[in-house]
Amino acid sequence: MPFRGNLLTTGMGILPHKDIDSALNVSMSVDIPFWPQLPKMSFYEDMYVQVSENFPGIVLEPENLNIYFNTAKFYNELENALINMENEEFFRMSDKFSVTYHKFLSHELKDYVSIRGQIEGPVSFGLKVLDENKKPIIFSEEVRSILFDFMARKANVQLKELKEKNERAFLFIDEPGLQYIFSSVSGYTNDMAKADFEIFFNQIEYPRGIHLCGNPDWDFLLNLDIDILSFNAYNCGEIFIRYKDSIRRFLKKGGIIGWGLVPANYDEFQKESKENLIHHIESLWLELIKEGFQLEEIISQSILMPATCALLNPDEFKTVESAYLWLNDLSKKLRDKYSRYIDNS
Repeated sequence: MPFRGNLLTTGMGILPHKDIDSALNVSMSVDIPFWPQLPKMSFYEDMYVQVSENFPGIVLEPENLNIYFNTAKFYNELENALINMENEEFFRMSDKFSVTYHKFLSHELKDYVSIRGQIEGPVSFGLKVLDENKKPIIFSEEVRSILFDFMARKANVQLKELKEKNERAFLFIDEPGLQYIFSSVSGYTNDMAKADFEIFFNQIEYPRGIHLCGNPDWDFLLNLDIDILSFNAYNCGEIFIRYKDSIRRFLKKGGIIGWGLVPANYDEFQKESKENLIHHIESLWLELIKEGFQLEEIISQSILMPATCALLNPDEFKTVESAYLWLNDLSKKLRDKYSRYIDNS
């Protein structure tokens, strides 16, 4: 990573806002600004829809808020997609598919410690999007081989655009579906995913990582060739820290952990306090320290984030905005408390 973690803050990709400027006010309030996805504002601001642009076989129905795959359409459009595989413009996200992204890029961003983008990952996309037989497209070998290559190229184009605004930019591959591939019912095994991801990440420029809010096989993720891993430490922290050997290897190679500390869901947020959240993350760190981890290492290779996205809160965006205020305040408190461990080199 081109910067130290030092308990800096960034956010979730998705925000519940229906207004771009209000959403950007939130996304620019953290140490590492990000462009927000706003599915409640527009069908085309949805993460699955955004990444589908120009993928062969995709059918979009904005009036029904529906995205699906048509096999015949895939074969009709496949030649054009293959012809354009070296054409960056083909993989660039257009204004139609995210007004928010382009408005974010119009800001002056070079003086931030970093900026961050995100793209829906191929596993989650492949499990979510169904063909005409209601079968996830990830189960088609031919479609899957195109899917991983296509998404890697999209990721590279976005990362290149972000780096033009800030040379220390990085990208999250959002993979909520990864928690399902380890179940016996998914039909897409972890061995298949490991082989696909090795090829996938070999294609993507550095720095890049994975973000998810669920509870997958942490050994699997921590041993991928990624630079940063973001997870829901609020709900999954006690499970995550059990994987001490993999965490140790990940930190030793310079990886950064994004601790999703502050709940953004209304019910969880209402019952919390800042003191409880500080105690929670310090307890997680203490368990690692007992196993020989150095606090300086943890601090310098950690960033702080909200625990999850929250689109269904009864107060719409109010709890989410409060969660971001708490996040920035908790970061300041923890940085002040552990200032002697902050690595500014």
